[in-house]
Amino acid sequence: MKNILYSTCLVMMLVMSSSCNKWLDLQPRDGITRQEFWKTKEDVLAAVSGCYTSLLAPPPGIGDKSLLEYMFMYGELRADMIAGGPSITTEETDIINVNITQDNTTARWAAFYRTINYCNTVLDFAPGVKATDPTFTDAALNGYVAEALTLRSLMYFYLLRTFRDVPLKLTATVKDTDLQDLPKTKQADILKQIVADLKKAEQGAVTTYGSTRFDKGRVTKFTVNALLADVYLWMEDYQNCITECNKIISSQRFALVGAAGWYNNVFFKGSSIETIFEFDQAIENPFYNLLVNTRRRFIGSPFLSTEIFIPDDVDPDNNYDIRPGSYYSSAFTIQKYGIENPSYVKWQAYRYSDIMMIKAEALALTGGGVEALALVDELRLRRNAVNATKVTVDPSETEALCDYILAERAREFAFEGKRWFDLLRHAKRNNYSRIDILLDLAAKTVSPTLQQSAITKFRDPNSHYLPIYQSELFTDPNLVQNPFYTK
Repeated sequence: MKNILYSTCLVMMLVMSSSCNKWLDLQPRDGITRQEFWKTKEDVLAAVSGCYTSLLAPPPGIGDKSLLEYMFMYGELRADMIAGGPSITTEETDIINVNITQDNTTARWAAFYRTINYCNTVLDFAPGVKATDPTFTDAALNGYVAEALTLRSLMYFYLLRTFRDVPLKLTATVKDTDLQDLPKTKQADILKQIVADLKKAEQGAVTTYGSTRFDKGRVTKFTVNALLADVYLWMEDYQNCITECNKIISSQRFALVGAAGWYNNVFFKGSSIETIFEFDQAIENPFYNLLVNTRRRFIGSPFLSTEIFIPDDVDPDNNYDIRPGSYYSSAFTIQKYGIENPSYVKWQAYRYSDIMMIKAEALALTGGGVEALALVDELRLRRNAVNATKVTVDPSETEALCDYILAERAREFAFEGKRWFDLLRHAKRNNYSRIDILLDLAAKTVSPTLQQSAITKFRDPNSHYLPIYQSELFTDPNLVQNPFYTK
């Protein structure tokens, strides 16, 4: 990991500007960062802009998948909504079959730590700019700090849900003397750090930038609330989760987009009233080779049409639910991120429907079943959900209601990198009281010859997290392989 952090200082960072694009070279020589760059508030904005740019594509000269591709695979590959396409790799097939080893390159976490280091660089150097730029206000500094803290927290939230315990680096690596061999930090301790960081970020984050596009494509106070609600849900801290959701709901700044033009307005045009935070940049479509072209690596699972996007029970030739439009069932093609390259479709990190379902889940687990069911019904009504997917649930039957919410999340957030984390969150609840969710998953998705092995592996909670990639173990002697992969 230390080599990853060091190399991030060699890349170019994009300046956000309405009139032009400018690239700034942050070179890793002692003193260069302070002496030649961190002088004005515009330099800080350029660095923050680089944090956002890193979410979309690897830096120039870095041969790696985009961060978006890793986010998609970590959230979908081990779940049940995608299957192998014509060009799926052996490594990806191994993950689907719960047969991953430490030499599987999908387990590389470099993309996440690059963004983390960008954020740490902002956090370390931005405060010093106040000494050289008298126009750099405390409010502006606090806003940039909030953005960096929130993006860093989002990266760590993905890492801890994927690997469980990971190195926690809270300072920038900008020169060779900053390199460190770091051990893993316990997931629970990282979660505490995330909560503390997000609470600090909430104090400095803005509610609006005065631009709808920036309000959706940059971190606002409501982005902080959304991520914090998601983190609390993972931690099984349901009351605090509900509190964060209510901050967003009571703001009255967000609403569900109507059925007409839902996909076009939310995903293609972007900056919709439904969006809380989206990755907004016109880029080479990272999903084109994954999901669209004739040699695509992934296709929609055959279970989608029988368990998720079920045809209308009155008129089977029509599915009035607006959400299956992201999936072309006859060819199993996933179209949610466009069929063109480049694509202008926006990756939705959080939108209003997510907050509704997060709150519904927390309510269901705290005796608020009636309100939880009302939230599910409201979402289904706005999405024209068909009767075939409706379930009659007693609001007091917690597990049945949670299963209903989980099924609705599958329809609402199909192919958005959330499904595996949803399944794991439900399975691990109350000391893995719902391990059956993952056992059923293995029986359904794993190759028949490997199903029993996969089911046996999934009985061990250590198998629910990926191994540390072998090169990280070689370069950092303080790292220890995750327990399941030392057998």
